[in-house]
Amino acid sequence: MVPNCELLSLSAQRCIRAWSTVKTEHACPQLYTALHRRACSSVAPRITTHYTIHPREKDPRWEGVEMERFADEADVVIVGGGPAGLSAAIRLKQLANEHKKELRVCLVEKASQMGAHTLSGACLEPSAFNELIPDWKERGAPLHTPVTEDVFSILTEKHRIPVPMLPGLPMNNHGNYIVRLGNVVRWMGEQAEELGVEIYPGYAASEDVFERGMELHAKVTIFGEGCHGHLAKQLYKKFNLRENCEPQTYAIGLKEMWMIDEKRWRPGRVEHSVAWPLNRHTYGGSFLYHLNEGEPLVALGFVVGLDYSNPYLSPFREFQRWKHHPFVAPTLEGGHRIAYGARALNEGGFQSIPEVTFPGGLLIGCSPGFMNVPKIKGTHTAMKSGMLAAEAIFPKVTAEDLHSETAGLHVPEYSEMLKKSSIWKELHAVRNIRPSFHNYFGLYGGMVYTGIFYWILRGKEPWTLKHCGMDAHQLKPAKDCTPIDYPKPDGKISFDLLSSVALSGTNHEGDQPAHLTLRDDSVPVDRNLALFDGPEQRFCPAGVYEYVPLDTGDGMRLQINAQNCVHCKTCDIKDPSQNINWVVPEGGGGPAYNGL
Repeated sequence: MVPNCELLSLSAQRCIRAWSTVKTEHACPQLYTALHRRACSSVAPRITTHYTIHPREKDPRWEGVEMERFADEADVVIVGGGPAGLSAAIRLKQLANEHKKELRVCLVEKASQMGAHTLSGACLEPSAFNELIPDWKERGAPLHTPVTEDVFSILTEKHRIPVPMLPGLPMNNHGNYIVRLGNVVRWMGEQAEELGVEIYPGYAASEDVFERGMELHAKVTIFGEGCHGHLAKQLYKKFNLRENCEPQTYAIGLKEMWMIDEKRWRPGRVEHSVAWPLNRHTYGGSFLYHLNEGEPLVALGFVVGLDYSNPYLSPFREFQRWKHHPFVAPTLEGGHRIAYGARALNEGGFQSIPEVTFPGGLLIGCSPGFMNVPKIKGTHTAMKSGMLAAEAIFPKVTAEDLHSETAGLHVPEYSEMLKKSSIWKELHAVRNIRPSFHNYFGLYGGMVYTGIFYWILRGKEPWTLKHCGMDAHQLKPAKDCTPIDYPKPDGKISFDLLSSVALSGTNHEGDQPAHLTLRDDSVPVDRNLALFDGPEQRFCPAGVYEYVPLDTGDGMRLQINAQNCVHCKTCDIKDPSQNINWVVPEGGGGPAYNGL
């Protein structure tokens, strides 16, 4: 068993490796490998060269490389600069100021600037803001668009069935705000810095000289990496944190920002839909939000549950097809698309919450998964979890009888506070809505269940439904499924994948070891292609994975275009062989959403 202080050092080392404030670990010329790697069924040359698969002590490329680190100490280290991590940081410094205590709080973020990797719808419930920063309006928080109109629809291929948005239904958005969450995160970062939080966003390597990343020692490390975090995955295994919960389930959300004809712009209008173009057994739906930020902007997107079974389904192409619906297309006609992105989101809810504390650290936000799926909202619960974490940690890290300044602390009080909070109550009430869709009638059976047991009984039924297991295990063999004939994009309303990725601002240094690693380089062709017809080339929303013919013409190979990766984590989640392991790339790499 690793002692607590060493555990935290290792955890911090791993995160700072990726979010280094000095030249990153991947900047060593002798470590560079080509971006595109090959695999075939007869001979599988090495695709993966990353140190997480090929340990440094066994890799001759590391011989003679200086491995000494610069070490520093903090009271609390926070991994991840999203709403949860920033809320924890702000609350910690608020408490320190109130009690006149010195407290060093360091926050590390893999994006090159705060908010650059943040992607959400987003229709924000302001309850957590009201609690954390009551004067957020006076401080200029970018919540500019209160919801003025709520529209919900069941779509058929050519028509729309309106659904009344009754008070008390999860999708009722009265009192909420349409926001660009990346801008909100950037503003929160400014508030945190004003309070004295040290924020370290990542940088790309700037020189062809290797230098070890910084190592931080802390009493407590808060992990707020977001959905399916790289470090959280390791912590789940190391401490068996998922022993008493169901596997997490996920969806992929794809989003675009459009500038539309001002005549079609209705600021404050919120639209959601379900059904077409998905069949009744595929969970998902759409959103279309009209922002009020001085110009006719709309945010639109499509969400597909990753427990779908047909390997031929492409979430990206379903999204493009949806935009041609007669109820949607008129809003976009004459407009132009200005941004694109994609991100996985948690859908397991109450049943899938893991243990959130362990010696030396704890989990907050979308890392453990506090999203309210029927509401399609998780920002307010993520923020609240960060605030609770701060309130649980503060008395312990400031206690005067600590035996060591940096020994890892266990804070089980956070878990107890969580179970008594509004988060627990909210997620428990809606716990059965998502799994209720697993029935013969699919979507329609789930809607009936929601109407009876949530709207009428408010989730007080004395049972808890189960999910169907890991999303990766839900795909059927290709031979048992029908290929989906998607229409070609018209270049006006619908678009191809690569032109979309170009609008995400994604960039990675091409000569770093690919951060999309394979545990076995032979599996993609031998199993995924042979059994499922290569589903990774369809579920990836960025064109990262391609199966292309071998130069010899006698087989196929997998090509990994790691430079396209938008950090959505879908491949790590949905790969039916669980062979893909997403790890953090160079600090500063990835998408640049800039307020998407």
